[in-house]
Amino acid sequence: MGGVAEAQTPRSGGTIRFTAPYGSSFANLDIHTSNRAQDEIWAKAIHRTLYNWDSTNNKPALELATSVTVSGDGLVYTYKLRNDAIFHHGRAMTADDVIWTFTRLMDGTKAYPGARYIRIIKGAVEVEKGQAKEISGLKKIDDHTLEITLTEKVDPGFYFYPSMLSIYPADEATKESFNARPVGLGPYKFAEYVPGSRLTAERWEKFYKPGKPYADKVVVSIIGEAAARDVAFRNKEIDASILGPTQYVAYKADPNLSKGILEVAEVYTRVMGLNPSFKPFSDKRVRQAINHAIDADLIIKRLNKEKAYRATSWLPLSSPAYDSALKPYAYDPEKAKKLLAEAGYPDGFEFEWTATSNESWGIPIVEAVIPMLEKVGIKVKIKPVEGTVLSEVARKGEYQAFIWSLSTGPDPLAALKCFHSATPQSACNYTLFKNPEFDKLLDEAGAAADPEKQIANLKKANAILYEEAPMWFFNYNKAVMAYQPWLKGLQPNATELAIQNYEEMWVDESSPAAK
Repeated sequence: MGGVAEAQTPRSGGTIRFTAPYGSSFANLDIHTSNRAQDEIWAKAIHRTLYNWDSTNNKPALELATSVTVSGDGLVYTYKLRNDAIFHHGRAMTADDVIWTFTRLMDGTKAYPGARYIRIIKGAVEVEKGQAKEISGLKKIDDHTLEITLTEKVDPGFYFYPSMLSIYPADEATKESFNARPVGLGPYKFAEYVPGSRLTAERWEKFYKPGKPYADKVVVSIIGEAAARDVAFRNKEIDASILGPTQYVAYKADPNLSKGILEVAEVYTRVMGLNPSFKPFSDKRVRQAINHAIDADLIIKRLNKEKAYRATSWLPLSSPAYDSALKPYAYDPEKAKKLLAEAGYPDGFEFEWTATSNESWGIPIVEAVIPMLEKVGIKVKIKPVEGTVLSEVARKGEYQAFIWSLSTGPDPLAALKCFHSATPQSACNYTLFKNPEFDKLLDEAGAAADPEKQIANLKKANAILYEEAPMWFFNYNKAVMAYQPWLKGLQPNATELAIQNYEEMWVDESSPAAK
């Protein structure tokens, strides 16, 4: 992990010119509807959640609360909410806003992706199913005291920090204008959005962290093409840029650009999801054959330019439940052919593979895989889609196969719950995985008081995923960001390097946008 520690005194003023590199657009301005990192990039300027991710200590930390007490059984959390958190329309946040937000996210008719996290609150599932109007596990003690009762012993910090759980002002969020002009609790207030181009936010003077934010303005430019980001960065038009594999090699070799590189092992796993309703993929032997038929190491070396780590199963290298003893599927075309024949497909079959243009895990990777699969008799048709479409395709099961980079941490229990049979496809069980032994291990892990026993169960569950192969496990991401010498305060965020707390960042006087 590269460091960016600063010894200088932070400077106020100027503009932070950031980038959203994962597509040609934002989904919309309602962050509750999106589980894409692309949208979290702007949301971190405008919104805040009950917890935030502490990149320095690599764990969740309280954000909209000053303290929390936990009951003896580990199920009831009582939060003292901040009394200085002011929404951008001027009203102070109260417990009612948190309750309203969490209840909204459990609207079963809307299938908000954040519902997967709120389900740990007692009574949330009943609201989702339309059996109740209020979440019984949410109790307002007073305006700034909130009691949350969980259904199992988990650390809620791992659940309540993503931006898709941002706390909205209940009085404003119901207005039609909110989707065009979002109101949040973040360090910057919404100023302008030019679809397909940029989002601009201006300093919120009443932000609850004294002296912050430092910069006057944040501009998040949408630059999905790596070549366009490269030109903009070299022309000093942007302050930071996520690097793809080709740029990674070039920037490392440049004596000047190499001075400003931040590397982080992220908790993301790149996979091909296989739809079990497509007949060949309902057979485990076919899914295993695909894993054996693809030379993932070669692709990582040639196309990813070593900007990735080989995946074995779902949990990544930085996960506390990662099992180093588990070895990845060996590249073995003959074994793949044998498995296909045993499954009744000696001549192979054809399927449609949905993918975006992303160079690290999209169509270029699919194109490299196609001839490998053809060697064992499997033919592929590519279905190209935009990033915003891919999310909906996976959540609705409207695919035969997809390739995507998916969050697999930081909490291994929460990450593995995407494969629990009780987790719906609309949340994150995209391959409709069902395995009683897996469910039992996860349930026992959730109830375990002993951390070692919990980790042991999670490793066993992760090994079942490896064996069942609901996906082709491709790689774990090595995230790399190039930054200009005048940009200070970047954080090594292992949950997603492109998502930064902008209030911690500043630009010195050498920035072209210092004024």
